[in-house]
Amino acid sequence: MPVPGTRLQTPADSRRFAVSRRRFLQGSAAVVTGLAAANCRQNLAGPPAGGGSNDGALHIYTWANYTDDGLAQAFTERTGIPVVVDIYDSNEIMLTRLQAGGGDAYSIIYPSDYMVSEMLELDLLTALDQSRITGLENLRAQWSNPAYDPNNAHSVPFCWGTTGLLYNREASPGEPTDWNFLWDNQAQLSRRITMLDDMRETLGATLKSLGYSYNSNNPDEIEAAYNRLLELRPHIAAFKTTGFENELLSGDLSVSMAYSSDAIALTLEDERMQYIIPASGASLWTDTLAIPATAPNVDAAYQWINFLLEPEVASSAVERLFFATANQAAFDLLPADIQNNADLYPPDEILAKSEGIVAVNTASTDLFDQFWTEVTSA
Repeated sequence: MPVPGTRLQTPADSRRFAVSRRRFLQGSAAVVTGLAAANCRQNLAGPPAGGGSNDGALHIYTWANYTDDGLAQAFTERTGIPVVVDIYDSNEIMLTRLQAGGGDAYSIIYPSDYMVSEMLELDLLTALDQSRITGLENLRAQWSNPAYDPNNAHSVPFCWGTTGLLYNREASPGEPTDWNFLWDNQAQLSRRITMLDDMRETLGATLKSLGYSYNSNNPDEIEAAYNRLLELRPHIAAFKTTGFENELLSGDLSVSMAYSSDAIALTLEDERMQYIIPASGASLWTDTLAIPATAPNVDAAYQWINFLLEPEVASSAVERLFFATANQAAFDLLPADIQNNADLYPPDEILAKSEGIVAVNTASTDLFDQFWTEVTSA
């Protein structure tokens, strides 16, 4: 996800996306061939001030590179609907934007699992008319009735993955196997670590390193995680969701906490890069498609959801982005090397130790917010 205030990099400009973009072009040529580039605009600034977007376009608010020109152009070619994409780099930024009145600017958003639950509590999402959605039957069984949104009443699972450690074999003092590696080697790793700029992920991983749940509602456990992260804080070079890749490749960084989709792309670009899912378990995240309660173009939103549920479209997105698909029909179309990639589709024993991030109670949310602010501003 690009740094706010800059233009979204195209795959040709970004080392991060070099491999995934190549694979996308090879795997989905039939989808994107011959489409005009003018049909999609991507940017990092919010929409024009003054309220809703009633220009007939589909305005999407999403993670970086979840919707590239090729995908948007294919949709426009089929429907005649232009696509405008704005980027966020955390669920909390997206939520703040919508609470500040951005809900009437966008017709599709991509909240993660726990954020769906939080947004439901705030009445920010449209109840889906599932009679207007085609392809829900393609979802894998574990996403047919998710705990964060029973019966997918307000969201449609799009992709999933893990969060772990990405390291440079030539720059690391050893091979990490668990979260504790960061604390056990903090002197050798000092200022050569990045952690995600994501409150629930980073505090959650610290909780996990202590043997607690990502989703603890125990104030003593949350405070223990805060104190442990504060211990590591002087050795952390930065909290970054993106922008660490070149430093990791150069050896200026040794280890970065990373989403599996970002990490796998880099391991395929450079054999020195290695991604591990910590032995004690990691977070399992799901990113979804949802329609804000005040969306200006609901008809286009349903068309977008149906488009992305098509097996051919969903499978080409997997090959480009290196996330795991929640769509069984799309999975069946993937090459064997992707289906059998244990970083993408971890073995059951790893999954059993991992957990999805879910909404915690109000008191715990306040503690997370307080401690996160203190750690990141230290």
